Amino acid sequence: MHLPTLRQLEFLCAVADHGSFSRAADACNVTQPTLSSAIKEIESLLGVQLIEREARGASLTHPGVATVDRARRILADSADLVSAARQAGAPLAGPFRLGAIPTIAPFLLPKTLAAIRDAHPDLKLYLREDQTDRLLDSLRARQLDAALIALPWEAVGIETQDLFDDEFLLVVPPDHDLMRKPKLVSQDLGDEDVLLLEDGHCLRDHAVSVCRLPDRRAGADVTATSLPTLVHMVAGGLGISLLPRIAVDGGVTAGTDVELRAFDRPLIGRQIGIAWRSRSPRAAEAQLVGQIVREAMQS
Repeated sequence: MHLPTLRQLEFLCAVADHGSFSRAADACNVTQPTLSSAIKEIESLLGVQLIEREARGASLTHPGVATVDRARRILADSADLVSAARQAGAPLAGPFRLGAIPTIAPFLLPKTLAAIRDAHPDLKLYLREDQTDRLLDSLRARQLDAALIALPWEAVGIETQDLFDDEFLLVVPPDHDLMRKPKLVSQDLGDEDVLLLEDGHCLRDHAVSVCRLPDRRAGADVTATSLPTLVHMVAGGLGISLLPRIAVDGGVTAGTDVELRAFDRPLIGRQIGIAWRSRSPRAAEAQLVGQIVREAMQS
C-alpha cells in the first residue's frame, strides 16, 4: 500500500492554512506545479477530492477538513518523535519554541536569554509574545514547547511550575493621597480610579482578584493596551494602577512623572511560572528552562 509522505501532508496543510496554491507553495519553498502535483497524488492515493480549486483560491472539501485534521496530528507526532530523540541525546539542543506574555517578555527575557544561551550553546531558541489564552492554545497545538505565564492559571491539558513571586507595586501621580498613608493595603484601592489593562491580559484578572476590586472597577471604560501606556495614563492624572515588580525593575516607569509604593504585608502579586503541554516529550526541557529563568532572576 502506498502512503502519503510527510512532505505531501505538509503541502496539504499549507493549502488549508493559506487558502491558495501559490501562497502555500511560497510558504513551503517549492514551485506551484510541484505542490499541485503532490496534492493530486494524495487525492489519488485516498480516492477522494480534498481541495476545491476555485478561481480566487482553494478551500477544503468535507473529506479534506477531516484529512487535514489527521495530517496535523501526524506531523505533530513526527515532530515529537524528533524532539524525544534529541532530548535523549542532549537536552536543550536544536530548536526550542518559547512563548511569553507581554507583561513578562520585555522585562524577563533580556536577563534570562543570555543565561540560557550560555548554559546550552547548541540551543536554537524561537520566541513568541502573546496573551495567555493564545499561548496555551499554541502549546496544545504543539506550536510551542513551553511558555512563561503568570500563575495561578488553570488550563486543561497544561502543566505548570512556579518559578518566582512577582509583587504588585502601587503607581500614582505625584502627591497622591495614598502616598501619605502610614500603611498601604489592597483595600485602600476600593474607592480609587484604578486603571487596568484591557480584556485578554491576565495581569488585569490577577489585579482584580488579589485586590478584590469592585465590579465597577473591573469593567472600567478607561483601559490600556500595554504597561508603558498604563504608566503614561497614570502620569497624565487619569487614575492610579498596579505594576509588577519585574516591570518596575525593568525600567517601565523611567522618565515618567509617577510615584511608586510597595504594599504592606500581606504583599499582593502573582507568580511567574512556566507551562508546557501534558505528556509533552519536552516537559523535562521546559522545566530546565524554568530552572535557568529562576536562577537568573535570583542572581
